[in-house]
Parts: sequence; structure tokens; C-alpha cells
Amino acid sequence: MTERAFRRTTARQFDQLQASQETLQTLAADTGGRAFTDTNDFGEAFTQVIRDTSAYYLIGYSSSNETKDGRFRRITVRVKTPGLRVEHRAGYYAERDFAHTGRQDRERELQDQLASPVSATDIPVFLSSGWFRLAADRYFVPLSVAIPGNPASARTRPGELDLLAVVRDEQGRQVGRIRQTLKLAADTGTRQVLYQSGLSLPPGRFTAKVVVRDNSGGAVGSFETGVFIPDLRRAPVKVSSVTLSTQLRPVESRQRSENPLVRDGVEILPSLTHVVDRAQKMYFYYEVYEPETAAGTTSIKTSLAFYRGAVKVFETPLVERRELDAADRRAAIFQFEVPASGFQPGLYTCQVNIVDDTAGRFVFPRLAVYVR
Repeated sequence: MTERAFRRTTARQFDQLQASQETLQTLAADTGGRAFTDTNDFGEAFTQVIRDTSAYYLIGYSSSNETKDGRFRRITVRVKTPGLRVEHRAGYYAERDFAHTGRQDRERELQDQLASPVSATDIPVFLSSGWFRLAADRYFVPLSVAIPGNPASARTRPGELDLLAVVRDEQGRQVGRIRQTLKLAADTGTRQVLYQSGLSLPPGRFTAKVVVRDNSGGAVGSFETGVFIPDLRRAPVKVSSVTLSTQLRPVESRQRSENPLVRDGVEILPSLTHVVDRAQKMYFYYEVYEPETAAGTTSIKTSLAFYRGAVKVFETPLVERRELDAADRRAAIFQFEVPASGFQPGLYTCQVNIVDDTAGRFVFPRLAVYVR
């Protein structure tokens, strides 16, 4: 090493030592202490500790300033008796409420709650998913988030919700992320807020977690659930998840969407609770992939049967598909509309009857429906 390089290295080491000492001195001063540096003789330090702790007073007070702005508030202590020395902290930082947090702090709060093993419950929130095949090794997974309304807390002015959702694989690696700010109208306090998005995933087991925060006051809610996407290559009859909906929403764009629940300018909004009012209609949507072909045609027959206990109370007419509705995905698409007015209030089991008549194979997915 040359003399010039040695000098630069030595100067840099002294600068680092001085910076670390300044940090220690600042920390000691802010906490009412004193830093001793550049000495191997601690006798003076111990003597000073004994002298300072042999006689002292503790003084406390409660601030009358209740503003939680997170600012630094200085403290000054004076005594009337001459010759006395007062050592005290220079001040303290006030608590900070949500209204006084900055953008970075708010994003950090969402990230911290996302990593927390304990879910927040200030806001009730629920997350549901499904799966629809796009290719042999790729599926579209719709993610639906519901925030139930509270009849006792009607919103009198517009607001917004911050939403952050992450999907991880079995090794804990992040494979999907959704970040949105939802604008709320003035009357949405008493109504359910439903947000729908989605992502493309391969078959496997995943974990999805969503965090929702009400930006009017900072209340936070989170929900975590497992997501399972089967490998349909091993299934005798390849069927998507069955989606139950009670409402259809027009979408502005008529461009082709990867989401199968968006068709012909209409989006099917899944019902997360499967609770249906008698005044509503029930919409069922599902897809059958790669049906057996004979002489260039297929024969997929399907219907819906509703059971109350062990008794069948209703069944839709049988529907048959002899051609694929989505040739690019080799899928036959089925959508049923069933008025709930024909059912008495109570719990029902909906059995989806799917028969590949050409192959002689069948499958019967089921889901629960509660009519009120």
C-alpha cells in the first residue's frame, strides 16, 4: 500500500469513528445521559454515576396538548434555587394518529399488517377465489374481496379504502400482488363493498391475504385463506370452479378479457356468502374443458338440482352442448339463471350434474345456497 493510500484509509477510519461517536453522544443527550469517549479510564464515569444517582428528583407531568400529530415537543425545566444544575430530556415525540401520517407511513402500515401473523378485525373483510383454465398449465384465478356494510355507520361523505392483496406459493414466494384505492360514495356505509380482480397461476396450493384500510379514520381489517388450483390433466371430466352470482355488472370495455367472468360487456360478480334474497336471481357459471369427441362432435349434458336435506325440490331442464363455445381454450361454457322466488327460505344444496355422454364419464360438483 502506498503512503497516499494509507493516509486515505486512515482518514476514512477516523471519519467513521467520529461519526459513530457523534451518534452515541446525540443518543446520550436525548435520553438525559452523558457519553464518555476516547478513554480507557472509566473511573471518572463511575464517579459521575455515583454522584448523579446519590441524590435526585423525578419530575413528571401530563401534557394538556392532546393533538396526536407526532411532532417533537420541547421540555424546559427551571429551578428557583441558585447553584443547582438541572439535567433533563430535551423533549419527546407526541403520539401520531392516522390523520397525521404521511404516505410512506401509510404504505408501511399496510405492509406490516400483511406480514403480521394475526389478522386485524377493525373492519370485517372476506376473500374468495375460483379457477378457470386458460391453458394446460395456466389458470385464471378471480379474487373477490367483500367488505360488509354496517347499518349503524352510514357514510355521510365520500371516502376511500386502501386495498393490498398478496398471493404466495408453498415456499412463501410472492407470485401475485394487487394494490388499489377504492373510491366510496357518500351512502356506501350501509352497503357491502365488493372488489373483484384476478391473476394467472399454475396448478398448485397457494395462500392469499388481503388488507383493507378505511382512510377516513385508519381502521384496518385483513383476511387470509388458502387457494387450491387442481391439475385438470388428471381429471376424468375437466370442470372449472362453479361460480354463484346474484348480480351482473356492465363493463365499459368490450375488448377481449382474460377473465372468463367478463363476457359480452357484462361481468359476473361472485356471491361470497352464497346467501340469496328471494327477490334476487341466481346466476351459475362454469366451464367444461376438452370433452370427448366422436365424429367431430361432442355431447356434454348438464343441469342443476336443488336439494333440501335428502329431498330434491327443483331441477333445471337438461342443457346439451355439441360444440365448444371457446375454441381457443377448448371449453364448453354453461350459464344458468334461476329465480330465488321459487324457493322457500332455508338452506339448500345445489348439485351440478355434468355428463360427458361421448366418453361415458360424469361429475357432480356441489355448493351450499341459503335463501332468505
